[in-house]
Amino acid sequence: MDFNLVSLWTQTSVPGKAVIILLALMGVYQLAVLIERLVTFSRADKRSQEFVPGLAAKLRDHDLKAALSLSQIKPQGPIAIVIEAALKEYMLGQKAQKTDGGSSDVGDFDLVDAVNRAIDRVKEREIANLKKGLSGLATVASTAPFVGLFGTVVGIINVFATMKVSGAGGIAAVAGGIGEALVTTAFGLLIAIPAVFVFNYFTSRIDSFVVDMDETSSELLSYVLREGR
Repeated sequence: MDFNLVSLWTQTSVPGKAVIILLALMGVYQLAVLIERLVTFSRADKRSQEFVPGLAAKLRDHDLKAALSLSQIKPQGPIAIVIEAALKEYMLGQKAQKTDGGSSDVGDFDLVDAVNRAIDRVKEREIANLKKGLSGLATVASTAPFVGLFGTVVGIINVFATMKVSGAGGIAAVAGGIGEALVTTAFGLLIAIPAVFVFNYFTSRIDSFVVDMDETSSELLSYVLREGR
């Protein structure tokens, strides 16, 4: 058996070819997720680096309207989206507390708690958006070796079935068939190993975004506490 791509393909059985095609589709999906998430995370990181210093300056100046306008500039990063929701909740809460009758009209309404809930709600949605495609990537990483192993098992079964029919024996008689069968396992590992690295890389990037969102949100909450409920 010649170990080059053309000969491997032509000598592989139909089930083996089906497994290779499936693994190839997994590889294409993995590449698509890699490119799309790299572009998305790069843009989000750039927008966050531009937004956070500007927000801090607006809060130092006590200019909430300017801070809200800054957070609404399109396209928005995940941090800006979270802060926009928090600022809107804060400003609506302030308006409710200043209506005729004062805070008695809103009962036990806690402005800081309302802002915190708005932050948590929108942050979870943004984290889910950042994780888009990663569940599929994890599936590729965990299942590709088993898909390749399935092709190997089927290939070895075919080898022994052929030996039984032909009556041939010895390692020389089965070496080619076993080598062909092991190709699918190798291909499965070739797809799975990069998928694990890519998944872990994007997971660490998401963790960084979460830290940034938490820090910026905490800065806004500190402002709300300083300004009073």
